[in-house]
Amino acid sequence: MTVRALSLVLSLALAGSSLSVETTAVAASTAMSPAAITRANDQTRALLKARMEESHIPALQFAIVVYGRVVMSEAYGFADIEQQIAASRQTLFPINSATKSFTGVAIMQLAEAGRVDLEAPISNYLDGLPEKWRAIRIRQLLAHSSGLPNIVDEMGLIGGGSDAEAWAKVQTLPMEGETGAAFAYNQTNYVLLGRLIEKLSGRPFEKFLTERQFTPASLPAARFGDGYDIVPGRADVYIRQHAGRGAGPADRSTLYHWIDDIPVSTRAGAGLYATADDVADWIIALQRGKLLAPATIARMWQPDVLNDGSANIWAMGWPILAGTKRRAVGGIGGGRSTFFIYPDDGVAVIVMTNLVGANPQNMVDTIAGYYIAAGAG
Repeated sequence: MTVRALSLVLSLALAGSSLSVETTAVAASTAMSPAAITRANDQTRALLKARMEESHIPALQFAIVVYGRVVMSEAYGFADIEQQIAASRQTLFPINSATKSFTGVAIMQLAEAGRVDLEAPISNYLDGLPEKWRAIRIRQLLAHSSGLPNIVDEMGLIGGGSDAEAWAKVQTLPMEGETGAAFAYNQTNYVLLGRLIEKLSGRPFEKFLTERQFTPASLPAARFGDGYDIVPGRADVYIRQHAGRGAGPADRSTLYHWIDDIPVSTRAGAGLYATADDVADWIIALQRGKLLAPATIARMWQPDVLNDGSANIWAMGWPILAGTKRRAVGGIGGGRSTFFIYPDDGVAVIVMTNLVGANPQNMVDTIAGYYIAAGAG
């Protein structure tokens, strides 16, 4: 989702700011010895603190799940630089596009209940759609192979800026590709899925997720919003670019405020605030069958198939993560928050930051390797 950056400049020297504010030592899985857990935790801590210093990341929060148990959860740095508010495990971070994985679970819950067929066209459930949209299958929306025009551009919502104007405008645009032919990341897909969830559940999207995922997984603090909403306990988000204050090069030691602009209509594709512990608890609830049956999870994580029979790089709301040494699915949001699940190895890694461009997904596979090598696999 395109976002707008505010113009307030903050000068920050982060060389000494990556202090640990809270550390939890949780009992290890029986598949790993305490010494192996300690060694993997030490490796993880060293890597993350080094990356924070190298990339000048103001705050970082993470959790590690091994065979359904949190074995490490810590937070470092400052959630608010101006007020010198330290990050803690209770600090909320925006997960941005990683929200799509939660929406994928919501659709699979409806499918499991017999309320929606992944192979059915969207027009079976939603009325008044443009003719070229009507044959698009639910799974093609989930896997970004619909070929739809995008409801956002580099400036945000198209058509004037309001939800209603954007929805009216996008329906007048030509298709951007042949349905089912190729992967093309697109926010319109998840606007439609949000509408579908509301239609079939008879509840607002956010309420459905609260009732069916946040409550059973015990995520009392998780909530939706954007940078313009009041979200108590959240981390401020920063960027190193000049954010409209000039075209000069980015300064690695100077930060600017960044505001996520995520209208309500697009929040099935972004907009969720959570902690790393929240996401860990949600993953554990998923693994323990509290949200979906095992067979449904297996279908959800199966790569979708394109028209030519080749495998898509997305499954049902979840990207199939490339570049990992082992099979992994997960979510990546805003270049600053991510979670990877390794279904065959019993490991999940969640990393949240408040710096646009921190790209924590680039180090998650290394972290997972510490635990897999220690005996998780």
